[in-house]
Amino acid sequence: MELRLVAAEDAQAADELLASQADAGLIRLPVDMDTFHAISLYTEATVVVLPRDHALAEAEELTLAELAGETMLHPLDDVLTWTEMPATVLEHRPATTSAAAELAAASAGVLIVPQSLARLHHRRDLTYKVVTDAPASSVALVWIQDQQTDLVEEMIGIVRGRTANSSRGRGQTPAAPAEAKTRRAPKPAKGPQRRRGR
Repeated sequence: MELRLVAAEDAQAADELLASQADAGLIRLPVDMDTFHAISLYTEATVVVLPRDHALAEAEELTLAELAGETMLHPLDDVLTWTEMPATVLEHRPATTSAAAELAAASAGVLIVPQSLARLHHRRDLTYKVVTDAPASSVALVWIQDQQTDLVEEMIGIVRGRTANSSRGRGQTPAAPAEAKTRRAPKPAKGPQRRRGR
C-alpha cells in the first residue's frame, strides 16, 4: 500500500483530518481528545532563533531568564503553550512562523520555537540555541476516533512496534513458511574407500 504524505501547517493539521484530507497525521499536542485518538511519539527541544551576530549567539544553550531583556516575536501560529511570556512581546504579531523568522533576521526580536521549525525556516543569517526551561512541544500520531479503518489500524500497530508477523496485527495474512533447504545427497565415492591412518 502506497503511503502518501500531505503537508499541512501546524494550525490546520487537525482540520485536515476532519476534512478527510488524510487518514492519520503527525500533529502537535494537545488535540481534542473527544474527537481524536493520539499516540505520543516524541517531545522536541525548544530553541530561540536569533541573528548570527546577536550577543547571545555564542552561547551553547540559554534560559528564559537570559532572554528576559530581549524583544520576543510571537507569531499567530505559535505552537508553544505559554502561561506567561518570558520577555516583552513585539506589538506586531506576524501571521506565521516563517514571517517571524524574517523579522528575527532583521533584528526585530528573537523567536522561540520547536527545533524542527527553526530548521524549517533556517537562513544563513540566523542561528538557534536550545532554551533549557522553555515550554516543549510534543508530536503524536493522531486519527479521528470514529474513522479507524483497517489501514489506520495497521499504521497504529507499526507505530507501537508490531511487525507483519505480530499476532496482534489486523488484516494480516499468516507469514508463508520458509522454504526448506534441500541437501544434496553425498555423491557415492568412486572406487573402494581407503582409510587414512594417523
